[in-house]
Formats: sequence, C-alpha cells, structure tokens
Amino acid sequence: MKRLKGGFMKDIFPKIKEKLFEICSSQDLLTQPVRVKARVLTTQEAIGNPEADDFPLQKGKERLMQAEFQGSMGQAFTDRYGDFEGILKDVLKMSLENNFRRAVFVSTANAVLRHLGKVEQTLHCRDKEPAACAAELASYIKRKYGRMKLGLIGFQPRMVESLSAQFSLRVLDLDPENIGSVKFQVTIEGPERAREAQAWADLLVVTGTTLVNGTLKDFLGAKPLLFYGTTIAGAAHMMGWERFCSRSH
Repeated sequence: MKRLKGGFMKDIFPKIKEKLFEICSSQDLLTQPVRVKARVLTTQEAIGNPEADDFPLQKGKERLMQAEFQGSMGQAFTDRYGDFEGILKDVLKMSLENNFRRAVFVSTANAVLRHLGKVEQTLHCRDKEPAACAAELASYIKRKYGRMKLGLIGFQPRMVESLSAQFSLRVLDLDPENIGSVKFQVTIEGPERAREAQAWADLLVVTGTTLVNGTLKDFLGAKPLLFYGTTIAGAAHMMGWERFCSRSH
C-alpha cells in the first residue's frame, strides 16, 4: 500500500485537476458543449431502506450530491449542498474553497471517469447492502492485513458494528452528536484526538468524505490508508490510492 506524505493536502486538488484535465483533453471532452448537473438526493433515493435509522444521511447531517455527465452518474457526500449546472470546463476551472464546490468537482469527476469506463461503483449502496459491505470489509482487512489496530475515520454504523467485533478499533467523527457517545462498545472520538488515534492505529480506514470536507490532510503520514466509499472513487483511481467499496453501484 502506498504511504502518503504529510503536507500533501494543499497540493491534492491541483494534482487531481491536472490528471482529470489530461484525461478529458485526450478524449476531446473539453471542447464539447457538455452540461453537468449536480443535485441533492433524498434519503430514499440515496440509500433506500437499510432497516436502521443511524446513518448520517437519515439524520440529515449530510447529503449525496449527484452529478450526471453524458448519462453516467457520480456522487459525493457533503454537508453543504445545492444544485450546479454548467459545462465540464467550468468545473475544472472552479475554485474549490468550500465543501459545496469540492462536492461539485468530486461528484463530477466520478461521473466523468465512470462515463469513460475508468471507474465503477460511483453510486451509494442501498437497503441491506451497507451491512453486507461492512462484513466484507472486515473479512478483506483480516485476509490482507491480519488482525491489527484500526482507526476508522468517519462514523459509519454498520462498519463500526462489524469491525469492533473483530479488531481493536478507535473511531473518529466530526458530528458533535456522535462524539462522546458509545456505539457498539466503542466511544466515538472527536477530531482533536486525530493525531493520537493515528499514532495508535496500524491501519487507518478513511471515509472518502474527507476529500470533500478538507480533513484528509489530518490522516496523511506514516500510517497506511484504506479509503472507503463512493466519494473518493475517481480520486483514488487517479492518485493510485486503495479503496474498498464492495456493494456500491
């Protein structure tokens, strides 16, 4: 697994933009009058009925932005959401100074790369699939890395439930309602514990949402990273990062 150097975050979007620009230029997409639209999905559209009520989407903390590019779709989690409509060149030139703009860019990148056949699984899993994915994640980590101390970045209830049963686990989250609570016998910690948790863990399992909310830089360093989720699909492909997302579409 590649290790990511600290301080990389400030250069991350220019590098991703450059790679996406090169890909789109080689396909002559930048000169075409392509329209891109990102919209906010309802909870039912995003994850269906997972038979639980503890997902961030269901609690109204985050929404999925969905971009459509020539019939292909890509998504990104964000806490700042709304609509965007324009052409691909506009998205590539966009200044990414807030979560909304980063979500537009990330979801668009996912849709474009899916259209080109470079990535798959850019749409969130639904119904009972999150629980199945969490079980498969635990098996994947055990098979590839063995039993180790895990730092889970981002509260994903089914993953906490599955991983805590098989590994030593610490969980970090940004939601004040989660911080300090005990979920599946694990106390959810806040961002102020990020450095301590990173030093403790052997492997960091990191939500792709960190790409949109600007916190990815807090977890780049000496420890191996395994990203999960649809949000980071395109970036993981372009940057050569490991991603696990077994039940997405």
